[in-house]
Amino acid sequence: MVILGEPMEAVRSVAFGFMLPAGAALLPEGCCGAGSIIADWIFRGAGDKNSRQLSDALDGLGLHRASSVSSSHITIGAALEADNLTQALDLYADIILRGSLKEDQFELARQLAIDGVLALDDEPRQKVMVKLREQFYPSPLGRSTFGNIDELKALTADKTKQIIADNFNLSQTIFAVAGKYDFNSICKQIERLFESKQQPSLKAIKLRPKDTKYTHLLNDGAQVHIGLMTATVKPADKDYYNARVAVSVLSGGMSARLFTEVREKRGLCYAIGARYHGLKEAAGIACYAGTTPEKSQETLDVIMAEFGRLSAGISEEEIERAKVGLKSTLVLQSESSSSRAGGIGTDYYMLGRVRSLDEIKNKIEATSVDSVTKFLRENSFKDFAVVTIGPKSIDY
Repeated sequence: MVILGEPMEAVRSVAFGFMLPAGAALLPEGCCGAGSIIADWIFRGAGDKNSRQLSDALDGLGLHRASSVSSSHITIGAALEADNLTQALDLYADIILRGSLKEDQFELARQLAIDGVLALDDEPRQKVMVKLREQFYPSPLGRSTFGNIDELKALTADKTKQIIADNFNLSQTIFAVAGKYDFNSICKQIERLFESKQQPSLKAIKLRPKDTKYTHLLNDGAQVHIGLMTATVKPADKDYYNARVAVSVLSGGMSARLFTEVREKRGLCYAIGARYHGLKEAAGIACYAGTTPEKSQETLDVIMAEFGRLSAGISEEEIERAKVGLKSTLVLQSESSSSRAGGIGTDYYMLGRVRSLDEIKNKIEATSVDSVTKFLRENSFKDFAVVTIGPKSIDY
């Protein structure tokens, strides 16, 4: 297991996360959504504690628990008062290694996962982005972390136990901690709790390209929800920071281009935004817009035109504003132990090393009109995956 730590002298809290290699893209075919079940099921009793006793023990330590499923990992962790870290890690070792995994609790966890998929129908803005990632990324990278109803219903407790046994690979697990802690003590405790024989690496996933450019999902609502995504450089690429600044020029606030051109000047939509979305294997810029059926076609056309217009030129003022926004976000993250624990874990997985906050700040500061414009001209945004939800489709 890789152990990463970042001390934060100004805080009295600590946050940690175990990144377990059991993300959506690593699941067997026909098991879409198993990650959501697992992230809940493993907390329903572990070691010598039943579900209620385990919950009481975790709550008794004042933990703010966090669990998430990504394409690559199930991450479980918490933020808490620093004095309680040792006891918390003891409990999490039981959760990871000695989960009760009882069948009656499996049914409850599965139903919650199914409810999560069904709830997307009430959140079309979220649903369109989930479907967009499915369409944009090579399979299985874009596989839904929420799941597929039919595959969730077909999953059994035994099959899910096998997934846990196969994918909770300690040799490929990343443990990250940030805040107030003693690193040597943590290393000794993790070694005591998790020491085992080296486990073989998981099989590499085989990527299958997607060729669908446009999908429309019929919905009787009064709005059309538009999601579009175009490829860009990956997090490890030398032009990563130029890409991030370019996205911030496009959609870094109310003075950014998309908000100004599409919403304020033309009144085409009530909500719009774009952001960088990166995986280790691929990355893209994803954009969302919510509009009316009558304005949906023009909204899409103008958004795509704004993507294309970026390479024609960016002003010094736009660059500086984008850099200030990115650095402000960095400052906020630097004050959160949870954000830093997540950040150093993700860095190690994506880059094979951890970036300091000063390094990130300096890289952002080093971008310029010339560097961003050069990046845009060499990496033009022209091929888009598009998904819409609403009563009317559009032409693409």
